[in-house]
Amino acid sequence: MSNLYMTPQHKQLRQAVRAFAESEVAPQVAEMESSGTVERELASVMAQRGWIGATIDPMYGGMGAGHLAKTLIVEELSRVSGAVGAMVQASQLGAAKIIHFGNDEQKKMWLPRIADGSCLPTIAVTEPESGSHVLGMQATARRRGNEYILNGRKCYIGNSHIGDLHGIVVRTSKKAGPKSLSAFLVESDRPGLSLGEHRPSMGLRGFSFGELILEDCRVPAENLLGDLGDGLSVAYSSSVLYGRPNLTAVALGIHQALVEETVGYTQKRTLYGRPLSELPTIREKLGVMTSRLTTAQSVAYEAVACLDRGLPCDDHLINAKLVNVESVRDSARAAMDVHGAAGLMTSRPVERLFRDAEHTCAPAGTGDIQILRLGQTALGDTPGLWSARFRTPLPRTSIWAAA
Repeated sequence: MSNLYMTPQHKQLRQAVRAFAESEVAPQVAEMESSGTVERELASVMAQRGWIGATIDPMYGGMGAGHLAKTLIVEELSRVSGAVGAMVQASQLGAAKIIHFGNDEQKKMWLPRIADGSCLPTIAVTEPESGSHVLGMQATARRRGNEYILNGRKCYIGNSHIGDLHGIVVRTSKKAGPKSLSAFLVESDRPGLSLGEHRPSMGLRGFSFGELILEDCRVPAENLLGDLGDGLSVAYSSSVLYGRPNLTAVALGIHQALVEETVGYTQKRTLYGRPLSELPTIREKLGVMTSRLTTAQSVAYEAVACLDRGLPCDDHLINAKLVNVESVRDSARAAMDVHGAAGLMTSRPVERLFRDAEHTCAPAGTGDIQILRLGQTALGDTPGLWSARFRTPLPRTSIWAAA
């Protein structure tokens, strides 16, 4: 199924990322797991390879490779380390706001830096008291002359502690409604912006998704992203077009690793004098895991291939996130069943993969949120399609465009 969408360049990219992940990332996984340290140097090396700028137009120095290529990058990194895959996808997500809403000056200033790896962007929307209820946020920006003064707290921000440029959505109007929020570009070294303590988490150890604290943080008016009142659109479009397919890719990479690890374990582990893999009950579990993975791959690749062709596909992207996250969580439980007590040992990758799989659920909306959105689609209750609004098909002449 995947070959329907792959060009030779996609296949070469997959091989290159896999080789890098196995030679450069794999040796650092144990240290990231034990210390939780964020590998900024590793992030810089990957960024310098152009992988953060996979969807950035070549006129700004990006790969111009599209969303399928972006998915392959994140998938292959996540197959070796979910934390590293999450690190890359978070900055790819951070680039989306500038791609879609940046003016000419902002694009010329920031996109080349993101493309060459000298700037890691983030997007900061979630707050402790509002979660997925974006319009419930309390962080504010008040105009003072040629500046805006930002105050508030943002949490669960991907690459919080290594990001160079934060796209922060805050409230600019006391009135309720979709035009009450706006987005600003805030440099990480700007006075008034600080970081909360980097706290360890259940999974994705080595990936920072922490807190940004705004205390009278002054930003120039030209740092406004899009128009005043575009904040909700910045948040929603980034989540649908980048956040959901990116988390889909992380889940897909972890899923692939779970299947490979479990198959390998059953072939080496003996029971009743023969390999565990020969038991019918074990083969049944492996078969179900493989079926889930195959379905998840097909759904994921089709969704981003639609994006690359400029087709309206919000529901495909939402469904891809739902299917991949729920599938990897189910397969993680099955893998633990197969491993038995051995799976509880931190020396075995399956224990890490089980924890990492859980981290793909909440970002960009839980499964319940995805189901709600699909229900709205079924009823025709959708205000607009972000994939149609920001339709950017790959040129037919592009080496990344499938026939």
